[in-house]
Amino acid sequence: MEHHYHIHHADKKPMDSDLMKTGANGHHARHAGEEADHGGHDKHAGHHTADFLTRFWICLLITIPILMLSHMIQEWAGFNLRFAGDQYVLLVLSSIVYFYGGWPFLSGLVGELKSRTAGMMTLVAVAITTAYVYSVAVVFGLEGMDFFWELATLIDIMLIGHWLEMKSQMAASRALESLVALLPSVVHVERHGQMTDIPLQDLSKGDVLLVKPGEKVAADGLIVDGNSYVNESMLTGESVPVRKQKDDKVIGGAINGDGVLKVQVTGTGDESYLNKVINMVKTAQSAKSNTQNLADKVAGWLTLVSITVGVVTFIVWYTGGQPLAFALERMVTVMVTSCPHALGVAIPLVIAVSTTLSATHGLLIRNRTAFENARKLTTIIFDKTGTLTTGSHEIKKVIPVSSDLSPDQILQYAAAIQQNSEHHIAHGVMRELKKKGLELWKSTDFTYMQGVGVSGLVNGKRVVAAGPNYFSQEHKPMPVIPREVDQATDTVNFILVDGVLVGLITFADSIRESAAQAILELKRMNIRSFLLTGDNEKIAEAVSKKLNMDGYLANVLPHQKQDKVKEFQQKGEIVAMTGDGVNDAPALAQADVGIAVGSGTDVAAETADIILVNSDPMDVVQMITFGRATYRKMVQNLVWAIGYNVVAIPLAAGLLYPSFMLSPAMGAVLMSASTIVVAINAKLLRVRQTR
Repeated sequence: MEHHYHIHHADKKPMDSDLMKTGANGHHARHAGEEADHGGHDKHAGHHTADFLTRFWICLLITIPILMLSHMIQEWAGFNLRFAGDQYVLLVLSSIVYFYGGWPFLSGLVGELKSRTAGMMTLVAVAITTAYVYSVAVVFGLEGMDFFWELATLIDIMLIGHWLEMKSQMAASRALESLVALLPSVVHVERHGQMTDIPLQDLSKGDVLLVKPGEKVAADGLIVDGNSYVNESMLTGESVPVRKQKDDKVIGGAINGDGVLKVQVTGTGDESYLNKVINMVKTAQSAKSNTQNLADKVAGWLTLVSITVGVVTFIVWYTGGQPLAFALERMVTVMVTSCPHALGVAIPLVIAVSTTLSATHGLLIRNRTAFENARKLTTIIFDKTGTLTTGSHEIKKVIPVSSDLSPDQILQYAAAIQQNSEHHIAHGVMRELKKKGLELWKSTDFTYMQGVGVSGLVNGKRVVAAGPNYFSQEHKPMPVIPREVDQATDTVNFILVDGVLVGLITFADSIRESAAQAILELKRMNIRSFLLTGDNEKIAEAVSKKLNMDGYLANVLPHQKQDKVKEFQQKGEIVAMTGDGVNDAPALAQADVGIAVGSGTDVAAETADIILVNSDPMDVVQMITFGRATYRKMVQNLVWAIGYNVVAIPLAAGLLYPSFMLSPAMGAVLMSASTIVVAINAKLLRVRQTR
């Protein structure tokens, strides 16, 4: 079904596309997000990673003679390599390591200062520059021991640590590549009656693809020949392969089963479902939520704290009688150890992983803040048709009211005006007409009455097909419904010709198999559920009782749905609205979390915060469960990153001296390790299958 969405949520903030480009650790946080962009940024991040590794190996080779020439190392190891001018050789070698190996940090410092977002690069650059300048001063006459060997080993560890961190971050946020890689590079196309292989980029709309068993479907399309089971799990989260035959739609990226399919391409490039999903994931990954903003603020404060504590540490030790070298070493160790890097990437990595995982399980996140707020939900309002029910609306009976028209003629009148509608009832009428092989009459002057029905001119007569709301709107008495109609389960549509009731059409709409289980799971989560429908009280009551829901709202017109959501919010409830999007746009926008269900391949649900690709109510439960799991990961990462600094900074400052001393190199190891822990924890995020 094609859905139309026109209303944007005025209250919800626009997406901030600058995530990981700014923030408290500007330069460095970028790398956490670069892999999330599957275009040129991948190569950019890969280049950075390789550059750090190259610098590490070169600096490591130069570090060997630096260690050999260091007087302190010679004393510890009990050998003597001293010669006239050895300190100048040491200075030259150390200068190469400082400028070449330290360049990424020094240039990062400039970038951070320009963007006024002092962070990791600032701290590292200040630390290594302090060590280098002091050591140069010693060579040229200042009393004390140089820091050259410590400077070299510190830069080596920072480079390899940085490389390891970036590798872990890239692995954590590389999940999007799995979506990009879903399409084949070469496709079989039927042209001029013959099959030929062409590159994917040459594929055009209207081309006919041949998809062999086990191959991936190259683009969205319509099956024109063949039947097979198609695995769409990596796109929709639906674990069971779906039976597909002639006239069925297939999604680019799905895997064909055991049959051969001929598919006419309906969407390539930007039009394709997969591309929409990828763009949606990238947008969500680049959107800052409240949690991310908090982390950025904390990381910014941590940078200031690190510099302040570093300076205070130096002053305390130096004025306390310790040598200048000792006081400087403590200051350098504090700055290196307390980098806010882990804190800066704690949230972006979880975002990168969670948005991609969601997409591969049929949960498309458009608004990150709303997704994170899903954990706070107290009430979920379900639009009945197409959400808790299948929305199939198969015709049960056509009941003539007068003897003037036969059941088939009543059906033809109904079909003539319903052919222009996208409503579930219209689809049911058209299916029945086709099944009976009846002629489809022409109609003109089509009018859609929102929440009421449709009307038009057929054979020169004004025909109306409408529900019970039509009579209250027209201030007419409601016709008596025959006893044979079960009003507790059947939807009734009245057919009027020139203002006279000529017949009734009853429709059966079955409840989805997983609906009862979904409501039960929500109860376990202490979330109340309410049914919202335009149907009468009896149907609403019957469905809500059968599903054991907390209540129902019946006879609700589309424009009233938004007000119903507001009423719950005014009582202090945090509300999610779940609908199929046909006429739920205002309510979806009003809700704290708007969930579009059953959008299928139409993922442009502009008013929904979250789109559930499948029409399975259990996906609502899965979305909330995953939202809670994602938030837990964020909190875990924040607690780890902040907790690490609470412990590490006092140790680096020398709190346990002389019992324990943290060297600058060991501080650098700990800092890198803390970031790797955060990256691995983000990677451990999983979607719990609910079906």
